[in-house]
Amino acid sequence: MFTGLVEAVGAVSRLTRTGAGARLEVETRWPDESTPAIGDSVAVNGVCLTVLEPSSSGFAADVSPETLERTLVGELRVNEAVNLERALRLGDRLGGHLVQGHVDTVVRILSIRPEGAFQTWRLDLPNAQAGEVASKGSVAVHGVSLTVAALGTDWFEVALIPATLDATNLGEKVSGARLHLETDVLAKYVARQSKEPGRSALDEVFGGGSGA
Repeated sequence: MFTGLVEAVGAVSRLTRTGAGARLEVETRWPDESTPAIGDSVAVNGVCLTVLEPSSSGFAADVSPETLERTLVGELRVNEAVNLERALRLGDRLGGHLVQGHVDTVVRILSIRPEGAFQTWRLDLPNAQAGEVASKGSVAVHGVSLTVAALGTDWFEVALIPATLDATNLGEKVSGARLHLETDVLAKYVARQSKEPGRSALDEVFGGGSGA
C-alpha cells in the first residue's frame, strides 16, 4: 500500500526483455540514504514492483507480462525519469490517500492550462473508470496522489501545485502524454456495490459468504 506521495525521482538505467516479461533497473537515492531490501515493494510511476536486486545506487525488479500489457512500463527508455515511492509501514503518516499500486488504465493529457506557477490538467476518462472518479475525490496519476478539481462525462481535471511539478516527473509532461491512472480503492467498492444492490461494501471486503 502507498500514499501517492513521491519520495524520489529515479532514472531508468536498463530495461531488458526476458521472455514474455522484463527486468527493470532504476538508479536513485532515497531521501534517508537507505537501501531497500529484497522483497520490498516500490511504486514506479504508480506501478507496484518487487525489489529483487537492491544496491546503494538503486534497484532491479522483474516486470510480469500482465504488467507490461496493462501499463507503460515496457515503453520506458534509458535515463527516463520515474516517480518512486516505497510501501507504507505501520505507523507511517498517510499524507495522500490509499494507493494500491495497481494501475486501472492509461489516460492521456487532453490539455494543460498554466496558471502562473500552477497547472490545471484535463485528462480523458474511460467509461470503465467513470463511476470510480468523483469531484473532489482522489486519484493517483503516474503514482502521484491528486484531487479531482472538475469532472465531465469523459474527462476530469486535476490542479498541480509548484511543489508537485518540481518533486515529480509530472513537470516534464506535455499535452498528449499518456499516464497511469489508479482510481480510489474505496470508490471501486462503492461502484461495485451500486451495480449489485444486494451486496454491501463490507461484503466486497470480507467475501460476503453465508456462514454455516
